[in-house]
Amino acid sequence: MRRACLPFALTKFVCASLLLLLTVTAAAQGTPPGSTSKAEIQKNVEVFLRKVFAWGPSFQVKVGEPAPASVPGFYQVLVEVTVGSESDSTVMYISKDGRHLIRGDVLDTTEDPFADNRRKITLDGSPSIGPADASVVVVEFSDFQCPHCRQLDQALRQVRPQYPQVRFVSKHFPLGQIHSWADTAHLAAECAHRLKPDAYWTVHSSIFDQQEQITAENAWQKMLDIVAGSGIDGGSYKACMTAPESKEHIVRDLKEGQLLRIANTPTLFVNGRRIVGGDPRTLRQYLEYELAAAKLR
Repeated sequence: MRRACLPFALTKFVCASLLLLLTVTAAAQGTPPGSTSKAEIQKNVEVFLRKVFAWGPSFQVKVGEPAPASVPGFYQVLVEVTVGSESDSTVMYISKDGRHLIRGDVLDTTEDPFADNRRKITLDGSPSIGPADASVVVVEFSDFQCPHCRQLDQALRQVRPQYPQVRFVSKHFPLGQIHSWADTAHLAAECAHRLKPDAYWTVHSSIFDQQEQITAENAWQKMLDIVAGSGIDGGSYKACMTAPESKEHIVRDLKEGQLLRIANTPTLFVNGRRIVGGDPRTLRQYLEYELAAAKLR
C-alpha cells in the first residue's frame, strides 16, 4: 500500500515500537477456542482492532486470509486500514486458536535480519552516485512532490560528499493518487537518466528546488525548462516523455517498493536497514555502523 509523506491517524497502529500482545475474545463471538476457522479469525481480528484503536465506520479495515507463519502455532495476517485517501498496512500474528494477536517484528536470531530487504532491491539501471562495488549502499525511495523528500534531499547533498565510499541509489516512488504532478516529474527525471545519465542528479535537485513553484497545470512546462537547463535536447526529451517504455523503470520501482511494503516517503535502506522519513542523524548512525562492520569482514 502507498500513502502520504508522514504517518497520520494510524501512527498508533503501524509505528508501535514495542511488541503488542492482545487477546482476541473468540468466545465472545460464540466460537470456542481451538475450533476457530480462518474466516472467523479474520472477522474477530477486525472487530477487535476496531475496538482497540477506535476505528469507526470511516475506517476501512481489511484482514487478509491467515497464512502459515514462521512462529509455531501462529498464522500471519496482513491488516490494511484506509481512511479517506490515506492507508497503512502491517503484518500481525494470530494464534491458530484465534485468541492471541501479536503486533511486532518476529526475528530469527540465526539469520541476517536485513538480507530479505536486500534481495528485493534491484540496483541495476537505477541512477546512483558512488562506487558500483561499494560495501555500503543507500537506496532512497522518494516522491518529488513530497515536502519531506525535499528536506531529505537537501540533507543528502551535505551527506553524500562526506561518504565518497558509499553508493547512493535513487528510486522512483511517486504517490500519484494524492500528488497531482509527481508522475510527470518522475517521468521527466527518468527521461533525463535515459538520455543523459550524468544529468539525472541535476534534474533531480532542480525539481526539488522548485517544488513549491510546480503545479499540476504548469508541471509539463516546468519539467521542459528544468531538463533544457541540463543540456538535454528538447525534441529527444519530448519523444521520451511520450514513449510507453519510459515508464517501465518507474513501474518497476513502484512494484519493488510495494514488495518492500513501503508506506511512507521518503524511505531509505542502508544495506537493507530501513529508515522511514530519512532522518539524517539515523542515516549517519547506520552509515558509520555499516562502514565499520565492512572493515571487519
